[in-house]
Amino acid sequence: MTHSMRPLVFWPTFLILMAAVVGSFIDLEGFLAFTSQLNDAVLDRFSWLFSLGSLYLLVMAVVVYFSPLGRIRIGGKQATPLLSRARWFSITLCTTLAVGVLFWTTAEPLYHLMGPPESLGLEAGSSDAALFAMSTMFLHWAFTPYAIYAVPALIFALAFYNRRQKFSISSMLEPLFGQRVGRYAGLIDALALYSLVAGMASTLGTGAITLAGGIGQYVNGETSPIRLGIIISVIVATFVFSAASGLQKGIARFSALNAWLLLALGAFVLVFGPTVFMLKIGAESFGVYLDNFFTMSLFTGAAGDDQWPYWWSIFYWAIWFAWAPVAALFLGRISRGYTVREFLRINLLFPALFAVVWITIFSGGTLYFQRQTGVDLNAVLNDQGVEHVLYRLFVELPLSQVWIPLLLFIAFISYVTAADSNTDAIGNLCTRGLTADSDFSAGIPMKIVWGSVVGLIAWVMTSFVGIDGVKMLSNLGGLPAMMIILLASSALWRWLNDPSLLELPVSPRNDHAHHTDQKAE
Repeated sequence: MTHSMRPLVFWPTFLILMAAVVGSFIDLEGFLAFTSQLNDAVLDRFSWLFSLGSLYLLVMAVVVYFSPLGRIRIGGKQATPLLSRARWFSITLCTTLAVGVLFWTTAEPLYHLMGPPESLGLEAGSSDAALFAMSTMFLHWAFTPYAIYAVPALIFALAFYNRRQKFSISSMLEPLFGQRVGRYAGLIDALALYSLVAGMASTLGTGAITLAGGIGQYVNGETSPIRLGIIISVIVATFVFSAASGLQKGIARFSALNAWLLLALGAFVLVFGPTVFMLKIGAESFGVYLDNFFTMSLFTGAAGDDQWPYWWSIFYWAIWFAWAPVAALFLGRISRGYTVREFLRINLLFPALFAVVWITIFSGGTLYFQRQTGVDLNAVLNDQGVEHVLYRLFVELPLSQVWIPLLLFIAFISYVTAADSNTDAIGNLCTRGLTADSDFSAGIPMKIVWGSVVGLIAWVMTSFVGIDGVKMLSNLGGLPAMMIILLASSALWRWLNDPSLLELPVSPRNDHAHHTDQKAE
């Protein structure tokens, strides 16, 4: 393993995360106080940049889509697709959607309904607050987050396949800084890797608690460290096996299964839930979202000294940015053989439209039961937690005894499909010498190592410490990740002005520089 490992990428991330786990174990209060202060300082000082940066990437995606660059084929004119369109879309959808959207599209609108921003003067629980809640869900989960993922993924795909750069986040910066940026590839990749691994650990921990909550409805006893350890072990073993078995086997098959299960789940709730209400409030609130899109996107709360954006929108932008660079490596790698325009449809337009429909169904259904029936989902949220709102919603629907255990399985599969793509990218990022012509099997030992590390951190934090610290560690990666992405976006402007830069063959000089940079790491 060590002969192919990139030590400057692997060891800094590994040691920092281990130190964080030990530090939190020794002094949890001090650790949480430190990370919380640092997190608040980043969000406070750079809230304007997170807001502008996320909006800028969405606008840039639209510009690129309608430009001549949209006709460029990723990998060159003769490139053949790695995946069919259907398989490509199912992988993209399920590896970005993840388990969070299952539970947050029912829980989050309740927060916004009952606790809207003070500066907007909305009455909690009112019809205006309901419209605000739905339109905010569209902002947080649809076009903007997918743009934050899609733009860096497109830049990497063109740099890797068309410019023949190496498998590194630094390749996205090559058009701006030239080949010399390769000297810092290890540092840049380690920075992004840290954010993703911490994020995966927090998400795995949250997912394990969520699954434990569902299992607790059928198995007596509290959620103990042993129960959490078993759940985390099963999840880790599944996604490591999936990632190690490769793109065409494990990842593609799990994604296809997940996509069909999500479609079945959404269709069931649409048909057997308050269908007419969901469609009506979905259409109305989507209009509110479009009408107030720029105002909502750039809302920082500064004028009214309102903390709401720090708790929600800006917090989300930081999370999406933190995960985006490494996610870009995976999404970019699987896009060979398609045009830029097709890439943006599969990675931005179609997933965002899917999210709009999903929010209309699940967030709309949640608001209906909260406001128009005697079911107090907000009390469930406050007394039992985020994960129980979805289960409680299904109690109100037919066949709940069938669907609740199926929900557990869907949540499990959803996490696995998101985690195996990230583990795949992590393993490849820590492996030296991968090129556009590689089979990407060299990173399998790394995938096993990082899957185990993520599982260990998640288990320790959920069982003995608390997951909040790891969440904040991940969010802190949002600032450097955003800087990398915004700098990398200059590449698209260059290619927009001169698309012929993407048709150049690799010169011997560039090839030599490529190998020299790899040795320097």
